[in-house]
Amino acid sequence: MQHLVVGLLVVLCSVYALWSLMPAALRRPLAGWLLRAPGVGQGGRLASVLRRAAAGPNACGCDGCDARPAARPGADAAVPIRILRKSGKR
Repeated sequence: MQHLVVGLLVVLCSVYALWSLMPAALRRPLAGWLLRAPGVGQGGRLASVLRRAAAGPNACGCDGCDARPAARPGADAAVPIRILRKSGKR
């Protein structure tokens, strides 16, 4: 039984590593194909991950913008930098 559990963990970790490192050009059609498989595309967390992967690329082509929480209004505004001189002799 222990060998079965270890083997299952190795397979799942391998699938996760392949999915993470796979280029988006290959991941997109594979996700679309998996969504059409019976029982996968009905709902749940796996289906939402596959739908996101099957969708076209976002504006910049990376996946980082989708996960970023909504920023506060004015959060990107310039913040002045104050330079304080150290008093004393040099």
